[in-house]
Parts: sequence; structure tokens; C-alpha cells
Amino acid sequence: MSECRVSAILFTRTRIYRMDLTAIRLLVLDVDGVLTDGRITASAGGDDAKSFHVQDGYAIKLWQKSGGNVAILSGRRSGDVQRRADELGIALVRMGMDDKLVGLNELLERASTSGAQTACMGDDLPDLAAMRVCGFPIAPANASPTIKRVARFVTRRRGGEGAVAEAIELILRKQRRWSAGKF
Repeated sequence: MSECRVSAILFTRTRIYRMDLTAIRLLVLDVDGVLTDGRITASAGGDDAKSFHVQDGYAIKLWQKSGGNVAILSGRRSGDVQRRADELGIALVRMGMDDKLVGLNELLERASTSGAQTACMGDDLPDLAAMRVCGFPIAPANASPTIKRVARFVTRRRGGEGAVAEAIELILRKQRRWSAGKF
């Protein structure tokens, strides 16, 4: 491994170590490229067919069990997304949002929280304005370079491959509420 790569890893670990995430109460998630791998497959019924990662679902339940709230903010509408939200007990869902900043503000109001108390995970340009308002912007490994530059944390995992679980574990650890055996 090159010296530059080692320096980058150490810098990232130091930066993460210093983060104070105790205020985070709401986790806002994009769908395509975050909860899914970003591919869009049309089903016979005309709806998009989505695949979700089981580790993300389990981590979302852990986050909720520890007192955190979750919201879904998507530019597209999908029955699969609504079904997954219902399965996971996510009541805060805004789909079909061309302007995600408007959607985020609606979610913040419904959750009675502020942007500073919110982590927002997105992967592409439509997520940019919402991520800039959040106290803790997160990007999966497959995010666009612009989104990665805005993010305070970039996961090692790609969207749809456990990136949400990785982000939740980090937040819970930083809040000293992580205990894999406890949940």
C-alpha cells in the first residue's frame, strides 16, 4: 500500500474519531443508489422492481429500537419502496420529490426536528441541496464525486450492499449506543 493511501486512511479515521454525532435523531435515506444498487428494472406491471439489502433493514430496525427515527426521501414513486417502508415501520415517506430540499423540510417538520439533528444519505446530484442542510451528510461508496465531496462520511459499502447498515453502526457507535448483542 502506498504512503499516500495509508495517510488518507489515517486522516479519515482521525476525522471520524473526532465527529460528534450525539445530536443525530433522524436518518433520511434516498432510495435508488442508497437503499438499492441504483439499477432500475421495470416489472411487468409497469412499476420499478427494487431489491433491498437485508442488513440495511436490520440496521434500520436497530436504529429505531434505539430511539432514532427514519425517513425515506425519493425522487421516484414506487410501490416496492412503500411496501419496504411499511415492513420496517417507516412512517415518514416522501416519494416523487423533484425538489428534495422541499421534501426534506416537510420531513423535518413532520419529525419535529432540525437539519442539525439529521443525518442524510444520498448518492447523486438531486440529493445535494438536502444533504447540505443536514448535520451529518453521508454518501455510499458508489456516490457521485460531487456528493462524496459534500459528505462528512463515505461508506466503504455501495448502495444496496449494506451501506445504510454501515452508516447506522457508525452513528450508534459514536452515540455510545452500539451493542450488537444488546439488540
